[in-house]
Amino acid sequence: MIIPALLIFYLATPLAVLYVCHRYELASKIGSVIIAYALGLILGNIGLLPSMGPVLNEYLLNHPQATAQEVKELFQAGGISNKDWLAYRIYNLRDLVMTVTILLAIPLMLFSTNIKQWKNIAGKSLASLIIGMFSVVVVVIAGYFIFHGAGMKDLWKVSGMLIGVYTGGTPNLASIKMMLDVDAETYILTHTYDLVIGVVYLGFLITIGQRVFHKFLRPFPKNLITPINTTIQEKEPFLSILKKERLLPLLKALGIAAVILVAGVGVSEMVPGNMVMISVILTITTLGIASSLIPSVNRIESTFQAGMYLILVFSLVVASMADVRNFAGLTPGLFGYVTLAVFGSLFLHVLLSRLFKIDADTTIITSTAFICSPPFVPVVAGALKNKDIIISGLTVGIIGYAIGNYLGVTIALLLR
Repeated sequence: MIIPALLIFYLATPLAVLYVCHRYELASKIGSVIIAYALGLILGNIGLLPSMGPVLNEYLLNHPQATAQEVKELFQAGGISNKDWLAYRIYNLRDLVMTVTILLAIPLMLFSTNIKQWKNIAGKSLASLIIGMFSVVVVVIAGYFIFHGAGMKDLWKVSGMLIGVYTGGTPNLASIKMMLDVDAETYILTHTYDLVIGVVYLGFLITIGQRVFHKFLRPFPKNLITPINTTIQEKEPFLSILKKERLLPLLKALGIAAVILVAGVGVSEMVPGNMVMISVILTITTLGIASSLIPSVNRIESTFQAGMYLILVFSLVVASMADVRNFAGLTPGLFGYVTLAVFGSLFLHVLLSRLFKIDADTTIITSTAFICSPPFVPVVAGALKNKDIIISGLTVGIIGYAIGNYLGVTIALLLR
């Protein structure tokens, strides 16, 4: 019963969050994304949900292509416990919900985009991409020399993984782990620290990041872009999605988004395994943008709000995966290195953005695309109430996915 109950919780809680934000001014000021993250963190750390034990973790790392049926057979043979099998099923549920919601949300949020005006900010996005990538590389290399000799083995391999994950994403982290033959313990710890520190980083960006950066960087040039629809504000989504006159057009938009998702999955079947995520996001982004050029699709109301509901589901699930119980094997040097890579690169990125006169929102969304990967771009864009940065953020993230493996392995080999 826990699996269906958890699914209902993930799907229903964001509706409750939207209602609370509509009903109460304080909740509206805090923001639905922040509340969803907070609830997810609580769920993930109160001990209600089991986590996979070391035996199952080791098995999955050594058999990355293992199917659910194979894990079930391992459980039936007594290789793993009941708790591990339940934890694995919960993991699969989370992975499925995260994948479906974000891949449906991206096209829905792009349908109302005015792509013709994006050319006005493309130059700054490209500059921010170069600056962001430079910041990650410089800080990770500096961190290698700072933490070298701190008792961590194969630090050059960790450096390569950090370059990969913070210019691309988790697929790059896993790919570089395989290419550099990183041992399971180092990989698990690095991945765990990345997840938890990433939640703190994301929490900063979606709460006070924009206000802090406005003290140093210029605001987003709204005069170049059609002002964002006021229905993105927290009070409106709960009502707008449920209005009868909008339900049928929204179902049409959801159907289009589902077709785009299927097309993205279809394209991914024709590329190598390490290119799957790149091809999926690139395909759905391209088709989402193309659909926004169709007037009948572009005019559908509340598609952005429908996408934001899916983003809240995604946010709730992601935050619930940040389990502090995994810190039993805390390695201070590695934890410090990952923290430096995340916040040090952000700090350097902001300094260079000020020098090159790049606005706060573009800086934030570029950093998000690198540090957290493209699926988090709509999350942050929604929190910033600026849908016009979604395309540039996704573009930056896709480029990062494409070159993350090459850059990570190259830097690692140079440091060795």
